[in-house]
Amino acid sequence: MLTGEEQMPTCRARVEGLYAHGMSRLVVSVLTSLDGYFQGPGGDLTVMPFEDAFNTHNLELLSTAGTLVYGRTWYLENWDFWSKVAADSSADEREHGIARFVTTLPSILISDSMVPDPDAPWARTTRIVPRTAAPAELTRLKEKGDGDVLMFGSATTWNPLLELGLVDELIVLVGAALLGTGNKLYAGSRAGLRLVDATILPGSELVKLRYLTTG
Repeated sequence: MLTGEEQMPTCRARVEGLYAHGMSRLVVSVLTSLDGYFQGPGGDLTVMPFEDAFNTHNLELLSTAGTLVYGRTWYLENWDFWSKVAADSSADEREHGIARFVTTLPSILISDSMVPDPDAPWARTTRIVPRTAAPAELTRLKEKGDGDVLMFGSATTWNPLLELGLVDELIVLVGAALLGTGNKLYAGSRAGLRLVDATILPGSELVKLRYLTTG
């Protein structure tokens, strides 16, 4: 078993190795309550400790992304919200920036129930991939090396990918709230992580914990 001091260079070597071989990282970013819930009961997001800095953080991640990855529920809600922002002339520059990335970056929708609709506004940027085919498709995208492969939320989608060793970086934003109940951040088997950064997002109470996976 590696000690903490031994794990750090191992994690860094893994990430540096990806870049050295022209590969992309699969990065997951998720907001949680202090007690580890990424959604309230029944998937309720209104109880989550969102702050203004959350969108600034997301825009920074989107600026280095080449592909976005979603689960079905999060994808539909996210697309609906940001497509409306894109058409809203009163939205600020940051919001328009996020909307532009969300509605124009190539996206992978991991779902066994979503049916392709060539007439849908999202069809030109989005491919639907069954869950069983997702690991191979994400591996292909990482090998392609065209920017980070980025996921927000969708814990039921990225949890299995983390168990399979496909996630390279996990960013957890811990907000100042206790929910007591809801949907937990992680429900898989044990996964090794190494903390490489812990900061408070400027002007907020959101603590950003950045982990590299250790297998």
